[in-house]
Amino acid sequence: MSQRLNIPRKEAALIIENYFREFPTIKSYMDGNIEFARKHGYVETILGRKRYLRDINSANAVVRGFSERNAINAPIQGSAADMIKVAMINIHKEIKEKKLKAKMILQVHDELVFDVPLDEIEIIKPIIRDKMVNAIKMEVPIEVEIGAGKNWLEAH
Repeated sequence: MSQRLNIPRKEAALIIENYFREFPTIKSYMDGNIEFARKHGYVETILGRKRYLRDINSANAVVRGFSERNAINAPIQGSAADMIKVAMINIHKEIKEKKLKAKMILQVHDELVFDVPLDEIEIIKPIIRDKMVNAIKMEVPIEVEIGAGKNWLEAH
């Protein structure tokens, strides 16, 4: 943080300390994931997909630090990947069931791109929203934005 913000290390450390004081459950989450990974050698996504971290107990601090960061990030990023994969499968099934001409053509991180005939746009939007929001039952609301346009840029 010090290097990225071009501030003294002590100031960066104080910002981080204040952040964790304000949001203690984030620190607990991070520490808990690292502890779990040290004990089991892996972390899991919401759907139980495992990310093995063979260097989580390494004596080399740099190597261990990389695994610790993965122990924190992998469950979040992996769960997001699980969620969009489930949504994609369910959207595809519904397109086929309804015999729509719409085609799912691209996934970019947390976005899906479709090629949809103009007369199907209002039919496909609620399908996409429903399948994305309900891909994995969550305790927090899942927000979905849908745009339409002649190309990806215009849809944003």
